[in-house]
Amino acid sequence: MPSPPRSAHPYHMHEGIHAQPHALRDLTDGQEDRIAEAAARLREAPHVWLAGIGSSWHAALVGELMLARTGGLGRRVRAIQTPELVDDPLPGDGAAVVAVTHRGNPDLETALARAADAGGSTVAVTGRGVTTRAVHALRTVGLEASGCHTVSYTSALALLAALAASAGRDPGAARDLAALPAVVAALLRREPWDERAARLGGRRHYWFVGSGPNAATAYEAALKLTEAAWVPATGLTAEQFLHGPWAALEPDDVLVLIAPPSASHARCRAVARVAAAIGATVVALLAEGDREIAPLASEIIALPAVPELLSPIVTMVPLQLVTYHLAVKAGANPDTLRTEQPAHGRARAALVR
Repeated sequence: MPSPPRSAHPYHMHEGIHAQPHALRDLTDGQEDRIAEAAARLREAPHVWLAGIGSSWHAALVGELMLARTGGLGRRVRAIQTPELVDDPLPGDGAAVVAVTHRGNPDLETALARAADAGGSTVAVTGRGVTTRAVHALRTVGLEASGCHTVSYTSALALLAALAASAGRDPGAARDLAALPAVVAALLRREPWDERAARLGGRRHYWFVGSGPNAATAYEAALKLTEAAWVPATGLTAEQFLHGPWAALEPDDVLVLIAPPSASHARCRAVARVAAAIGATVVALLAEGDREIAPLASEIIALPAVPELLSPIVTMVPLQLVTYHLAVKAGANPDTLRTEQPAHGRARAALVR
């Protein structure tokens, strides 16, 4: 039975956010053999396509880097949006498909069938109870009651990290992953996030900028804010922002810069300099003790030290919390994607026809 809708805080999204430490802690229990078998098939594949749409595509972007680097697959792995995988003559003989989807996706099932017919391996990273034709079904969490997905996103990232650690036979990466539930729990216990949201609410536009694996965090955070609080938001890489979009920035905007230690930290500092010069509010997610970007920021969210490829799991959590409380402050129901309003309800009905 689906959970009944809610009309006041705490909404279902709030529960999803706070369910993450437990979900991450128990994620691989009973799935170790399936993860190892899937990883072995990916090691043998001539090419690996990770496919998803929306939040699942964002997870696939991070998964590409995890499998390329930790998993040792290098240039054999590529993230792609689901329609591209279906519309183009892919995946190719012997290629593996990793389908990332929380609720299931008919187009991805078509791609999985095509891969199997071409002698390739098939893996699904999907919600519990979802039917899939993938040979290797790796399960995240039960289907979320909120339309604004949170725990399913971080769980998909963690499963992809576990798959990469197994593919690369990297026990150190597996240990780093096992430490994340405690890190996420500590983040959830931090400051009163509703007070931070009160300071950041009511702005013209919200910009999220990241780089490396946290480019996907910027995309995902912008998507969550538009879904939950119904306000304009844009997600960009640092280079994308610096090559034109900064001209649209206004002093009344908020720019959220996701900049843990990375090779592109200097370009993130350039983003902060530009935004500060315009007078926008800069909220920076930084490692504790950062001395390069911190002086340019209006507000700082200090990040615990984790490996860069795992950082999108950690950086997303405070952004989910701020998004949730921005929605509550704005009087928006973050669970519904605005479908309780007549025009948007009709739009949703048209969308699913």
